Amino acid sequence: MARLNNETIDDYTNHLIELLKKNANLQFREEFLQLHPTDQAEIYAKLVKEQRQNLYEMINPEEMADIFQALELQEQKELILELDQHYTSEMINHLYTDDAADLLSQLDESAAHALLKAMDLEDANDVKELMAYPPKTAGAIMTKEFISLASSHSAQQVIEQLREEAPNAETIYYLYVVNEQDQLVGVVSLRDLLTAQSNELVQNLMSSRVVSVDSDTNQEEVAKMIKKYNFLAAPVVSSDGTLLGIVTVDDVIDVLEDEATEDLGEFTAARGATDINVSAFQSAKLRSPWIVLLMFFGLLTAGVIEQFEETLNQIILLAAFIPLLMGSAGNAGTQSLAVVVRGLALGTLEKKGLFRILLKEFSTGMMIGFICAMTLLLIIPIFYGSYMVAVIVGMSIFCSLSVATIVGATVPLIIHKLKIDPAFASGPFITTVNDILGLLIYFTIATSLLHYL
Repeated sequence: MARLNNETIDDYTNHLIELLKKNANLQFREEFLQLHPTDQAEIYAKLVKEQRQNLYEMINPEEMADIFQALELQEQKELILELDQHYTSEMINHLYTDDAADLLSQLDESAAHALLKAMDLEDANDVKELMAYPPKTAGAIMTKEFISLASSHSAQQVIEQLREEAPNAETIYYLYVVNEQDQLVGVVSLRDLLTAQSNELVQNLMSSRVVSVDSDTNQEEVAKMIKKYNFLAAPVVSSDGTLLGIVTVDDVIDVLEDEATEDLGEFTAARGATDINVSAFQSAKLRSPWIVLLMFFGLLTAGVIEQFEETLNQIILLAAFIPLLMGSAGNAGTQSLAVVVRGLALGTLEKKGLFRILLKEFSTGMMIGFICAMTLLLIIPIFYGSYMVAVIVGMSIFCSLSVATIVGATVPLIIHKLKIDPAFASGPFITTVNDILGLLIYFTIATSLLHYL
């Protein structure tokens, strides 16, 4: 199957559009279907509505299903409105059930119900089953297109079964063995099957130590498990061990992308507003609560400065270093936050030990603080002519960065213990807390050494 590189995709798109304009439909269809589905989807999305209408006449619903699966969910939601109901229902019949469930869940209830009613009964029931699971669980992201075997079958019988069922399966690298009650009892790899003697029974080839997940397992835990074992797919079972479906590695990649996007939103206090398709009003609605909350925290910063107004009045020069201290402490805290949140997300923190992580971050903060303090002890006397101010600022930044790293590391750990997503300890929140602590440290040191100035 042909695959275009980044340099040729635009040129080839223009070439295919020219074929459409010339009504060279047969040539267009032949060249278009030779492309990788990802390239087909990219070209399809670039066509104007009239050109896409021409394409629907040349591409049957089954072929369109491959293209549609390569589109982003938002693009699917927008473009499906162009299709008539019969074409759409036929196309959805050929989508993998997890992809069909994702798409229908984005449509309004009446449109989704109409499409389900027009679909094949068996496919519609499978899609309804997936849509019934809670969002972001193994059941919600699994697919029903998998191959199950009986342990009494021979290798040759399984190969014959594969010839019939493999075209409709999402993956055949793992073949799952079930008993008469459809309970998962083993797994056979395609490699073991192909290298076995034709009369060898599945029960002799399978591994009975199957790693599986429950249908209500959080999707992030499923992704971690597949990553841990380097699986291409993982079986999903019910509470009684019945094999319900499989979660494939391509679904896991989507999950990891979604979770990373969500964590980024938490980190920047912009959860739900990182999507460029979100309107300005919706973005403001999602982001403003955090900004308003942090604004009130900022009033605490102003209160700290007010409490040390007398110190500032005596030595105005101290005010010049407030942004430096606040910025440095906030940045150091955010760095520690990133280290700890990533460790919690990957599960590596428990292996290292929480105390060792905190000690490491504190030591890191002290070393960075010492480097910054020594730098300021050299620079401030040269530019501001006061060695004592350099001592005050140097001591303050050393203490502030040491404390900031502990705050940045401790807050997400506490939140994690409370069973809340540690990414909720957002960067702006940590920065604001460290601003307040940094100012208290700065003015406390300055006030105590004021008589030396």
